[in-house]
Amino acid sequence: MVLLQPIFQQCSSAFTPSLAISRPQFRVLVSKPAVICCRSSQSETAVVNGNVDGRVVERNEIRLGLPSKGRMAEDTLDLLKDCQLSVKQVNPRQYVAQIPQLTNIEVWFQRPKDIVRKLLSGDLDLGIVGLDTVSEYGQGNEDLIIVHDALDYGDCRLSLAIPKYGIFENINSLKELAEMPQWTVEKPLRVATGFTYLGAKFVRENGLKHVTFSTADGALGAAPAMGIADAILDLVSSGTTLRENNLKEIEGGVVLESQAVLVASRKSLIQRKGALYTTHEILERLEAHLRAVGQFMVTANMRGSSAEEVAERVLSQPSLSGLQGPTVSPVFCKRDGKVSADYYAIVICVPKKALYKSVQQLRAIGGSGVLISPLTYIFDEETPRWRELLSKLGLKSFPVC
Repeated sequence: MVLLQPIFQQCSSAFTPSLAISRPQFRVLVSKPAVICCRSSQSETAVVNGNVDGRVVERNEIRLGLPSKGRMAEDTLDLLKDCQLSVKQVNPRQYVAQIPQLTNIEVWFQRPKDIVRKLLSGDLDLGIVGLDTVSEYGQGNEDLIIVHDALDYGDCRLSLAIPKYGIFENINSLKELAEMPQWTVEKPLRVATGFTYLGAKFVRENGLKHVTFSTADGALGAAPAMGIADAILDLVSSGTTLRENNLKEIEGGVVLESQAVLVASRKSLIQRKGALYTTHEILERLEAHLRAVGQFMVTANMRGSSAEEVAERVLSQPSLSGLQGPTVSPVFCKRDGKVSADYYAIVICVPKKALYKSVQQLRAIGGSGVLISPLTYIFDEETPRWRELLSKLGLKSFPVC
């Protein structure tokens, strides 16, 4: 049985809450933000993070939360621009902006963790953040729905890292770390992290005993060297920072693979007028653009007796199948006053990594005048993730036209 006992430390203006989580076989100390309440003899004041009861706030605009700073913010704006959804700010210092193509959208620039909190409170309807942020601050709340789980940027992993030296020199897996005799109730494994929820969940699911977490932000890599912690749980991209601080990842120590995702409030999608329709348009634009990234349209002319005969030649080459198959159409020429179709035009879609090989194969079967152009969008008959979203919402269909 998990026992939660709030511990409050009094300060001059408020209480800073801390949660102590204890289990029979390990201990986890977690500091978390919560509702801050201050009372005096003359007045009573409550300070909360957003809408307490979680009801959908009455307003006409659909609110989209975007990261306000850093690489994630830049990459998010670039992606939306590539989808013809450029964000327009009157003043770069303002926290609110517009997307002219979506007249009912308000863009709000927020810290990633505040985007998740405000989705839960009903102050935002949609947001783009890392999956790590959704998982840590959403804490499995069913009101959060991942609309698109792979926006192809912000790739990283939440991973446990230990020193390369000392008692950890020969430790290379989570199993070996857990079996070290040094960890006891009196002297647990100390882990510095900003992900106390995911860290505690990982410990429970992997049966680690005698672990404590200390909350920290910023340069976690220095914690073991300073003697503040034995290990860290942090986001890792290339691993360079870990190596430069004499730290290493271990087998089985990856808590979560993360990248940017589009997330929504379930209540907003169901209850707020226009929210689901706007989400559909954003999702379609994202899906169409991301599917087209790295794809090229290849056009070539080829002699042949019929469209079927030319198609057979094209399909005999493994790199020329395209999305569903080649498009073959006659090319009409006028010779001796007569119009005839001696050539056929072939159009196929080819991924970048197979581009040159595809051109070689086309020329080998008689293709000439090969033209290549990058694709901007590939729209499917129906966006696959749209059907998944409707299923999550318990809807069989929704009119979008």
